[in-house]
Amino acid sequence: MTRLIIWRHGNTDWNAASRVQGQTDVPLNDLGREQARAAAPLLAALRPDALVASDLSRAADTAAALSALTGLPVRSDARLRERHFGNWQGMFLTEVAAGFPEEYARFRAGDPDPGSDIEPLDELAKRIGTALQEAADEVPGGTVVVATHGAAARQGCGHLLGWERHVLRTVGSLRNCHWTELRHDVERGWHLRAHNVGPMDVPAAGTGTGAAVVPVSAEPV
Repeated sequence: MTRLIIWRHGNTDWNAASRVQGQTDVPLNDLGREQARAAAPLLAALRPDALVASDLSRAADTAAALSALTGLPVRSDARLRERHFGNWQGMFLTEVAAGFPEEYARFRAGDPDPGSDIEPLDELAKRIGTALQEAADEVPGGTVVVATHGAAARQGCGHLLGWERHVLRTVGSLRNCHWTELRHDVERGWHLRAHNVGPMDVPAAGTGTGAAVVPVSAEPV
């Protein structure tokens, strides 16, 4: 049985500010780096055989925390980049809603191709799903950890599972540095074993509360 762990990167300043990242190369912030360090031992305990990451630094640096524990090299794959958000990249979601009200309404309603030069969901799903399948094929019967992005993870998993778009929309977004587990066997094909698994919240600097103070955007962009 082959196991895929699809791992979302740690927090960034743009995540915290509800700013659209897309394929902009935004680095991890201090909280994101700490989240990666907290998640790495949990994933190392799964005894992964391979480690693959998006070439965007927030995913690559998240994967590096696991590489440091396991000694596994990180194979970079540009196909694992986040969805391209076209004209919205770099904008705050409030600015998107004000500047592109019709497109934003379609996006929020789940339109797979809302305009504004945003990558259509079908293209995203095929791009990510193909990369995930090829990563799994490299270690049949083994465990592969793939560090990627929120929207990318959702659509890639849906592609492998063969889920209709309306079903996929009912699945909650991955939190920063949390993951989805898929398994594959000959009889059942790909199936979902776990979703939104990850470490307990990492304290934000100076809070002392035991819970990270991170604004949550409507979509993992």
